[in-house]
Amino acid sequence: MDGRVRAILIAGPTASGKSALALALARRHGGVVINADSMQVYRDLHRLTARPSAEEAAQAPHRLYGTVDGAVNFSVGHYLAEAGGALREAWEAGRLPIVVGGTGLYFMGLTEGLSAIPPVPDAVRAAVRAEAEGCETSDLHAALARRDPDGAARLDPNDRLRVLRALEVLSATGRPIAAFQAARRPGPLTGLPCTKLFLTPDRDALRARIDARFLAMMAAGALDEVRALADRGLDPMLPVMRAHGVPGLVAHLRGEVPYDEAVARGQADTRRYAKRQVTWFRHQAGADWRWLAPEAAMAGVDAGTWDDPG
Repeated sequence: MDGRVRAILIAGPTASGKSALALALARRHGGVVINADSMQVYRDLHRLTARPSAEEAAQAPHRLYGTVDGAVNFSVGHYLAEAGGALREAWEAGRLPIVVGGTGLYFMGLTEGLSAIPPVPDAVRAAVRAEAEGCETSDLHAALARRDPDGAARLDPNDRLRVLRALEVLSATGRPIAAFQAARRPGPLTGLPCTKLFLTPDRDALRARIDARFLAMMAAGALDEVRALADRGLDPMLPVMRAHGVPGLVAHLRGEVPYDEAVARGQADTRRYAKRQVTWFRHQAGADWRWLAPEAAMAGVDAGTWDDPG
């Protein structure tokens, strides 16, 4: 690596083959695989988030997988701080970073920077969440609209997490979240040359793969993971408690739904998420992302035709 390309970024919907491509590239270039998936950072869920296996991790260095406790509300800002350190470590070792995942905001933060929103104190966040407990999301959105009508108009009235985030920032600072979003701090890859790939598998094949992979996760013990997580009694609004499959499986463990229904919910939720990932990148990612089929990407690795990092 001579510095011309400082990192390879691999994004795409869940179950599209991103991790396999990243590992192949890391082996070819002596690279480091750096996670950019907001659920794979949590140590509580290994199987249910399809983190790399021990055998895969032994083939190349992997960073930021399973490093965060589920009780932590791990933000994009937290991620950028950790990823910045992993990138610097790779460069200092003369290794090529291969950043892989499906979380669009992580990639946007890495390449374009992060809005300068100050951190919300834990006490303020806890107070807002306590006040919101038992309230319908539409009522919380209405409360936000009374205090910040412009900000509320930009949010889906049913997006509870984003509505709560806006209320938290407003309560902590007295200013609407939009007042901070106009200013951006540069990300660790801002202005640096990167190869950017977005994998686009066949839609029907992806749906089938998602369903099959979820069943494989369950066979490998994902329900035991969720049981251990549920036993911790964490805030249900924490990201780890909203991971795909977790709400339905927790409901099953409580005796509220049968096992087959819980699995079907997890599969359907994951399929919907994959669709949202494609839509997000289509509208938010820049024109410098190259969209290609997973099989074409792997063929390119074998032939060495497109991923020349130096």
